[in-house]
Amino acid sequence: MEELRELYQQVILDHNKNPKNFHEMDSPTHTAEGYNPLCGDRLMMFLRVEDNIIKDISFMGSGCAISKASASVMTAMLKGKSISEAERLFKIFQEMITSDPDREPDVDSLGKLTVFAGVREFPLRIKCAGLAWHTLSAAIGEGNGVVSTE
Repeated sequence: MEELRELYQQVILDHNKNPKNFHEMDSPTHTAEGYNPLCGDRLMMFLRVEDNIIKDISFMGSGCAISKASASVMTAMLKGKSISEAERLFKIFQEMITSDPDREPDVDSLGKLTVFAGVREFPLRIKCAGLAWHTLSAAIGEGNGVVSTE
């Protein structure tokens, strides 16, 4: 179990240091701003949605390693997915990070997102891991918006 925890930490640190899709997008169709006042994480989410498909997705901002890595992994996974697939993944991800720490995560449904299962042991970090997802939800729900994890 300790080797797995170290691997998860390595993936999070790598995505924090070299985040995927970390740039401001030209001409997004949907945007939202997310803020975690407990940790100070702040990000902007940019999406280009065509025919209910996420054609492009990116983010900008600053925050802790978990927040930035979560946004990086999320954006990499959601490119090319439908809005309904993104909403389904958000539900499964939210359930995982708020579930009992002894419960095995659904690797088949979550793939690389399972690296964030460890945040369940640190309740304050749940909001860090979920910030990008809540910001995504605000962006696809209304097209623009501001969300806070308070």
